[in-house]
Amino acid sequence: MANLPGTTDRRIDALLTLLTENSTIVISGEKIAKEIGVTRQQVWRWVQKMRELGVRVKGHARTGYHIERAPDILVPQLLSRRLFGTPFARRIYHFFKIDSTNTVAMQLGEQGEPHGALVLAEEQTAGRGRAGRKWISEKSAGIHCSILMRPPISPAHAPLLTLVAGLAARDAAAEELDVLPDIRWPNDLLVRGRKFSGILTEMHAEPDRMHYAVIGIGINVNQTKMPAELADFATSLRIETGKVHSRLEVLIRLLRHLDRYYNQFIAEGAGPILRRFAEVSSYFQGKRVRITTPIEVFTGTTAGLESSGVLRVMRDDGGGIESVLSGDVAEAS
Repeated sequence: MANLPGTTDRRIDALLTLLTENSTIVISGEKIAKEIGVTRQQVWRWVQKMRELGVRVKGHARTGYHIERAPDILVPQLLSRRLFGTPFARRIYHFFKIDSTNTVAMQLGEQGEPHGALVLAEEQTAGRGRAGRKWISEKSAGIHCSILMRPPISPAHAPLLTLVAGLAARDAAAEELDVLPDIRWPNDLLVRGRKFSGILTEMHAEPDRMHYAVIGIGINVNQTKMPAELADFATSLRIETGKVHSRLEVLIRLLRHLDRYYNQFIAEGAGPILRRFAEVSSYFQGKRVRITTPIEVFTGTTAGLESSGVLRVMRDDGGGIESVLSGDVAEAS
């Protein structure tokens, strides 16, 4: 694996995994030190660090430690075991704090990391959305992940990767909600009309060949409130349900759905992906929308997707059907 500065120490990963998998018993500091290959003093220092991060570790004089509540931290060892059989289990890079998971994943692509390398962060300081927008990344409240992919497709079909990721995120979230989530082309997941997830796909390609793509996925999971400027149109799974959700379980489902949809796309082409999108997105066809592109704003009615994943819109101004490669889509009154 690549040596990336700032990644979570594998021994902290091992300590968290050991305590989590033995949460009902007290484990001695000596046993922990032996298991992960550090001194007992180092174990004590790391326990203090985990407490600062909100992990409730209880110490018992002369006997050891146990976790009072399993931490919702997306550490590689716990994930790897649950993702066995997928390409995401082998290369997992975890950060407690980072600027952007997409930036790191793009670096890994340049360094030759294989398909499926996964970058996770508990907190981002410069998370990115589409068109250079900022993605708010509250510490350990949401899922901030980027996946490196090396699909054997032409760059012209890259929009389909965003649809693949959107379907995976939608299915993962649907199991947590009491209403079905919607997908607003190309990359927004909505519940009751408010956005809780976004996807940013970036790639390195030549006109006829894709070297790699990075799919960044952000999901608002356990945020209890949104910043004032976003409150009218953004939400989280917790706000919608009133319940705390396991980020670990949501992420595992997301990645397993992603593996399934991706394999189907590569094996069978765009057809199954477009059909599934038509089933679950109210924006696929017949939706009155306002389209904002870098050069114009117009209104119209959605008319399905092209085979490359591009949105088709019948313009209100008599201009016929417009193929929208990129732009902001909003429901029109």
